[in-house]
Amino acid sequence: MDPRTRGPAAGSQPAADRQEREEVTVRCWGTRGSIPSPGPATAGYGGNTTCLELRAGDRRLIFDAGTGIRLLGNKLLSEQTREASIFLTHFHWDHIQGFPFFAPVYNPEFRLRIVGPEQEGAGVEALFAGQMGPIYFPIPYEALSASLSFEHLNEGTWEEDGIRLMAMRMRHPSFTVGYRAEVHGKVVVFIPDNELLGGPFPAVRGWREKLEEFVGGADLLIHDAMFTQEEYPRREGWGHSTFEQVLELALGAGVKQLFFFHHAPERSDQELNQILARLRHHVRERGWTLGVHAAFEGKQVAIQEG
Repeated sequence: MDPRTRGPAAGSQPAADRQEREEVTVRCWGTRGSIPSPGPATAGYGGNTTCLELRAGDRRLIFDAGTGIRLLGNKLLSEQTREASIFLTHFHWDHIQGFPFFAPVYNPEFRLRIVGPEQEGAGVEALFAGQMGPIYFPIPYEALSASLSFEHLNEGTWEEDGIRLMAMRMRHPSFTVGYRAEVHGKVVVFIPDNELLGGPFPAVRGWREKLEEFVGGADLLIHDAMFTQEEYPRREGWGHSTFEQVLELALGAGVKQLFFFHHAPERSDQELNQILARLRHHVRERGWTLGVHAAFEGKQVAIQEG
């Protein structure tokens, strides 16, 4: 038999299927912080609040449920996806306000796992049910017809099907975590709310060193950069970092690509472009190889196993 016409050997995997299995894709569905900010001045980077999607083969991992999750939900149903997991960093409004508009939760054929940190003894399900109480929302929590399951992860590790997630507490009001995802040998770190310096947060011995290890060697770091250096003194203690502070963290931790995230609602596209150009120039001047970007809605990054 001509080898060119022979089918795959027993136990082998076609190249296209193998590539699909090994590729890790990250897509931003909402990159704004605090409150949605639609309009012509923010259309480029987007006005929806925090939501990130990570795809690994047929697995769908969603980080935070800000208003960006609405369009993601529509896409999942159009693709006939029937299962996903949501990992929450915390429960401030801009991170959960899209959940009642996430269409899959009204589909009885959809299975959704929701994982997040407890808040002063309040569990994840109770917090979501409270959000959908009649004072805040017209559709009751009981109307959700998807198969829902809830888990708690304040700090520690979650593992399943070759995916390893680690949660670490960040410096932000309420119990807030960041996530480090290790998938197919690739590392994606998502920290949307974190004050790297300053603020009235409890001093935890070795926290900075632990954070650098948590972020260390990431193929992709997505980190809160809500303020400029000039703005920060008037907003210290709000639980957010500056662009320069995040750049320093990424360089010290050997990160390959950095995406600034949780853009201030009043930050225009033009301002973000100017900040990005200045910091990229700074990186080039010093001969550093770090890729520096600002996350925008629809931005998709494919990370291949290599």
